Amino acid sequence: MPDTVLADSSAPGSTGPAARRKGLFRGRIRVARLRDLALVPAIVIIAVVGQIVNPVFLQADNLINVLQTMSEMALLVLAQTMILIVKKMDLSLESTMGLAPGVAAWLVVPAGPGHGLGLLPGAWAVPVTLAAGALVGVVNALLIIRFGLNGFIVTLGMLIVLRGVLTGISGGQTFFQLPESMLYPGTAQWGGVPASIWICLILFAVAVVVLGWTGFGRSLYAIGGNVDAAKAAGIRTDRVLWIVIVTGSVLAALAGLLLSGRLASVASAQGNGYIFTVFAAAVIGGISLNGGKGTVFGAFSGILLLFLIQNVLTLAGVPAQWIGALNGLIILVALTISRVTGGQAQE
Repeated sequence: MPDTVLADSSAPGSTGPAARRKGLFRGRIRVARLRDLALVPAIVIIAVVGQIVNPVFLQADNLINVLQTMSEMALLVLAQTMILIVKKMDLSLESTMGLAPGVAAWLVVPAGPGHGLGLLPGAWAVPVTLAAGALVGVVNALLIIRFGLNGFIVTLGMLIVLRGVLTGISGGQTFFQLPESMLYPGTAQWGGVPASIWICLILFAVAVVVLGWTGFGRSLYAIGGNVDAAKAAGIRTDRVLWIVIVTGSVLAALAGLLLSGRLASVASAQGNGYIFTVFAAAVIGGISLNGGKGTVFGAFSGILLLFLIQNVLTLAGVPAQWIGALNGLIILVALTISRVTGGQAQE
């Protein structure tokens, strides 16, 4: 890796393999931190442009609205980031975001206008949502790790299955009359700020600490860099992969819960198409599709940049019919810029 700097390479007694691995990891962290900051100038420029386009842009209400709307997809980005770092991918996250709260709504919403069955009390909604997400992750991990199937194909198939199941249990309708327990995460205010923003920031902060300063986090990068070398180093790779994949699905379920609470409903198409933006945000933020590179802060910067740009387009009065095309163009431009500023980060 030409852009990696070995730390303390000239120190006495630092010539052993352990010291070289430690120095190499420090060098990678140093380079990763520089790449993390690559999107900061772009975010500042977008903020300036947004304020010029419409003075409303930097007002607290608008920024809070952007962050609240972003928080749901940001959790998908966090999930995908961890999975990409270990050189896997999960296309089914967007469907898990819809199915998990959909199953909960189906079981707890009273029969009748709300389209539910009313089999469980409303207090069960959140545990059922998270359990459904975990179950999807377990099935994905079982097929990918235990049976050695291709992760791309497995999660693509799971995406289609979950989407079909949600359509089936909802009859193509939207679940509403959700219990208070499902509404709370998406509507509550903590200190005058939506709870969903706090939940998102807390989880990202935890992920930053875990991936940057713990042995478990280092094992993710080791597996993504070279799984055979990670096994030789004594890392229990299968266990780590299980944890990452299941955790990713639980985060997707939580993202669906935040979205359902904010909208006070669960649509049969909830989450559809989100995965494209998730991958774009992760890669723009410096996450490598080949595993072993990227940071949580970089991924957060990527999704924040995309949502700020979308907000500027909306405030500028760009017709909604064109925003999709412009978003795609912006993603391509941002990827190119990220590639230039981040060197080999996107390979």
